[in-house]
Amino acid sequence: MSIIIAGTVRVPPEALASLKPHQLAMLAASRAEDGCLTYSYGVDVADPGLIRVFEVWRDQAAIDAHFKAPHMAVWRAACAEHGVSERKLFAYETASERALA
Repeated sequence: MSIIIAGTVRVPPEALASLKPHQLAMLAASRAEDGCLTYSYGVDVADPGLIRVFEVWRDQAAIDAHFKAPHMAVWRAACAEHGVSERKLFAYETASERALA
């Protein structure tokens, strides 16, 4: 089983460029964590202030450790500083996966 976290956060479009170095640091630190299989952000092409979040974790224990990691406090501070809002993230437990042709 793996756990997918997917959703969105909103960023003032004028803050996207200054938030990017913080996003890159968060991606690098999170991707290096034990149990992180995928971790990414994407700016919605139709709505530049909307950031799509997609993560895949081995299990709940990995997610719990992620939320306690030191880089999370740094990330949360950067989010507050850059006006990140409307955090809408959801967790999905998966039993299997298959490639689409």
